[in-house]
Amino acid sequence: MKYYLIAGERSGDFHASHLMHELRREDAAAEFRCWGGDMMAAAGGELVHHYQEMAIMGFLEAATSILKFRRYLKECQRDLLAYRPDVLILVDYAGFNLRVAKFAKEHGIKVFYYISPKIWAWNQSRVHKVKALVDRMFVILPFESEFYQRFGYGVDYIGNPTADAVAEHKANDDFRTRNQIPADKPIIAVLPGSRKQEIEAMLYVMLSILPPFLDYQFVIAAVSNLDPNYYQNFQRGQNISIVFDETFDLLSHADAAMVTSGTATLETALFGVPQVVCYRTSAVSYRVAKALIKVPYISLVNLIAGREVVKELIQGEFNARNLVTELKKITVDKEFIAQQKAGYAELREKLGRQNAAKKAAKLMVGYLTT
Repeated sequence: MKYYLIAGERSGDFHASHLMHELRREDAAAEFRCWGGDMMAAAGGELVHHYQEMAIMGFLEAATSILKFRRYLKECQRDLLAYRPDVLILVDYAGFNLRVAKFAKEHGIKVFYYISPKIWAWNQSRVHKVKALVDRMFVILPFESEFYQRFGYGVDYIGNPTADAVAEHKANDDFRTRNQIPADKPIIAVLPGSRKQEIEAMLYVMLSILPPFLDYQFVIAAVSNLDPNYYQNFQRGQNISIVFDETFDLLSHADAAMVTSGTATLETALFGVPQVVCYRTSAVSYRVAKALIKVPYISLVNLIAGREVVKELIQGEFNARNLVTELKKITVDKEFIAQQKAGYAELREKLGRQNAAKKAAKLMVGYLTT
């Protein structure tokens, strides 16, 4: 069968690539065409556009990029009709993907959604659009099934692919040696995100607090889809190291972490690393988001736990003084660290191990062939 997949950022690329591997196990004749990233291309997908070309973060940024957005949408619609897949598989990325879903539905193309867009967080009225446009929804967070059920929409909970990936990871013992990280210094992992917009909003503040932590080695989790020279702008002093595409190995060796809100907060928790969650966007985007968001937290850790397990420093609260205070708690306050790790244990129990990509692939092929 022919599969057309769309993922709009790095974590979507990661999860979609694993799904593609499992789909090929279920369907030996599977063909893939996709909008995504390097991992989807490596999994055998014919890449139309890289997600980095379409990266837009925040409401103001989206508004000022409207012509670019429309151009890519029109191109995707034309390409979808030319390819005529057996199914369109969308991965998160609601703003773009729900518009493609509407077009696909109008042209008789079956639509699956792998990893629900976060409509439970804001603009919950979009659930009616999902019901009308998406043939099958595959969710990865325990509370999402209940959310959709409230609107009379049955979904498939397949477990969490991030939990699966972390559990399967084997740490490389030569991580420090290979990256020339001092063996005698504990590591503070710095996870600033994967898009230039968010990196530039986060990383300068994250690295401004070095003086009180000179006994630690700050290690930036960089991504290779950005120019390596770009990160050199942030490497000030011997206490900062940079590693590329080794986030899991970094978290395997880290003692604490500063993490930009997103999937990385969940990854950090599942590795058992004490963390402080950070987030900042433009003032306009923040005001709009604050008016629309319907959930009490922004990190997946706190959302899944249903309470504050990790501290969230958002917008104005994300500053050097607060960051130093919270980082000291997760590096020296043993009681605080123990409480956070107890919350992580609850999180692991809630998520369990389901082998999400395999389960989703089996269900998808089954729905397509019956």
